[in-house]
Amino acid sequence: MIDKLWRYQATSSTALRVPANESASAEPTLQEAFASGGDASAIGLALSQINAGPHASLLWVQDRQAIREMGRMFLHGIPSVLGQDVIHITASNGREALWAMAEGLKCAELGAVIGEIHGDPRALDFTATRRLAVAAEQHGVPAFLVRINGHADLSGARRRWRVKSRPSLPHPHDKTAPGAPVWSLDLFRARDMQPTRWDVSYDGTAHRLDLVSADGDGPLEEETRQAG
Repeated sequence: MIDKLWRYQATSSTALRVPANESASAEPTLQEAFASGGDASAIGLALSQINAGPHASLLWVQDRQAIREMGRMFLHGIPSVLGQDVIHITASNGREALWAMAEGLKCAELGAVIGEIHGDPRALDFTATRRLAVAAEQHGVPAFLVRINGHADLSGARRRWRVKSRPSLPHPHDKTAPGAPVWSLDLFRARDMQPTRWDVSYDGTAHRLDLVSADGDGPLEEETRQAG
């Protein structure tokens, strides 16, 4: 059964215009991202791919094991461009989390659906992921299945990622503070893109991912300008 359902809404209405993101899906579908426990990079990737705008609600589902491993969602950590209007569901297990995601995807008014599931529950099989992918495409709602300490078995997800955090970029105004987050992305299976790997940083102002050098020195665009 669903343990808890909460709706959060930030008091600030500040929103930014979201530019086109080359790594975002052309059409809403299901993406699956794998990350280790305690590493929030997969959630960061999911949030960076949402281009729903500030007036659409985000449905966020977590099973209890995912909450124990990762903690509850932090409203003010969500990019302000997304509006920070979040419906949060705590599910008792992976099966109930999948059910909540599937039901949410039937609501075309939602901006996106994110589901965090820990491990490899029996209910999480090809049929379940295929059902999520079809619902996302049918109703036009992007879906992101975040797998915490899970293993990549058969899946109906259109894109599948392995994501890992790297040291942040230097802060532009304080060398002792962390700057923009940096993630290593491994797109190991996709139907609409060539599988490959990137090292990226998240630009919160522009709500986009920027390529960074493999050693983490900084954005490639900046290095190119300096070299020229």
